[in-house]
Amino acid sequence: MIKYDTFRLGNGLRVVHNYDDSTAMVAVNLLYDTGARDERDDLTGLAHLMEHLMFAGSENAPDFDAVVEKAGGTDNAWTSADFTNFHEVAPAVNFETLIFLEADRMSRLSLTQENLDVQRGVVIEEFKQTHLSRPYGDSEHHLRPMLFTRHPYAHPTIGSTIEHIERTTLDDILDFYRRRYAPDNAVLAVSGHVTLAEVRRAVERWFGPIERVGVAPRTHAQEPPVSEPRRKVVRGRVPHARLTVAFPMGGYAEPGYREADLLTDVLASGKASRFYRRLVMGSELFITADASIMGSEEPGHLMLRAELTDASDEAVERALAMLVDEASRLCHAASEEHPDGLTEHELRRAKNRHASQTAFSLVSCADRALALAMAEMHGEDINRNEELFEVLTVGDVTRAAREIIRPERASTLVYLPEA
Repeated sequence: MIKYDTFRLGNGLRVVHNYDDSTAMVAVNLLYDTGARDERDDLTGLAHLMEHLMFAGSENAPDFDAVVEKAGGTDNAWTSADFTNFHEVAPAVNFETLIFLEADRMSRLSLTQENLDVQRGVVIEEFKQTHLSRPYGDSEHHLRPMLFTRHPYAHPTIGSTIEHIERTTLDDILDFYRRRYAPDNAVLAVSGHVTLAEVRRAVERWFGPIERVGVAPRTHAQEPPVSEPRRKVVRGRVPHARLTVAFPMGGYAEPGYREADLLTDVLASGKASRFYRRLVMGSELFITADASIMGSEEPGHLMLRAELTDASDEAVERALAMLVDEASRLCHAASEEHPDGLTEHELRRAKNRHASQTAFSLVSCADRALALAMAEMHGEDINRNEELFEVLTVGDVTRAAREIIRPERASTLVYLPEA
């Protein structure tokens, strides 16, 4: 049971506090409700570029990292299609320094042409290193436009093309910053050896004067239903054939999301999983086999992936059939009619695995702060999360599987080695 308190400032900032006297440290986590889905289709990569610029310094802290280091702390950040997250960990005695830093860059970020030029160069090099030079690095650039024909999830978080990053202007960045990085679009979580009174005083002092912006509701296009299979074959400098099969499913708050999470655990989590036992160990064709959900706020996909020992057409078709067939067996509960259906034992194992992963993810104050911020962003009680998984039955999971694993709606990416 995680004990925590919440309060909200007049400017809309939501704050979560967790007191932990077992540590001398404190973690500060600031989660913004903005990501790649908030970009224009013709100017992508803004949210990720903004993440880099948020470390370029602010009016009262020209060198953000240096101030964190002097406080004895560390810091980092990440960007996704849905969120942008910043976090720091330092001795609790210096926690107000972290609060001050986050407030200063929320309201007084140093967005100059020089800083933009420097960070744009860093992001372009990252784009080349992680997406153009790395084997399979551009998979998302091939897959996402096939999965999403209208929704902004179609472009990867780093951006659709380097050209978009190159032509991003200072005005573009300033507009994005002023519209999205505001107290009424964020959740601040603090976990560690500081009291609620100390946190409230520091947050009101540094964040209180920042004005709300009145974040506009999202109006982007929604993805129409998939009516027929989609397929794309690409070749590149890769060692093995890699397959990805994606089935449309609901977003985080929609029915079937948790069921799909457990479903992928049954398929691919650990050496007792079906994919490992039946495909990787039970066949010479599979090097790896995995299953996951996109984990998106808006409708996403359940993904099946595999790497193969054989890149021939016959092997690829056989592997695709085996992947989908193995997943499709979970559309029914185990019975005489469906002897390979989902069993109570498999579901119990998936629930236990999820519960243990959740428990371990809440051990450190840094991970706990992120989990609390995300729960508050979703309007949830973090202590009820496992209850929502625990009550799911074999019937619930198999019904979700039948709704999601439908070959007529599958999108398939076949990534082959160059001839």
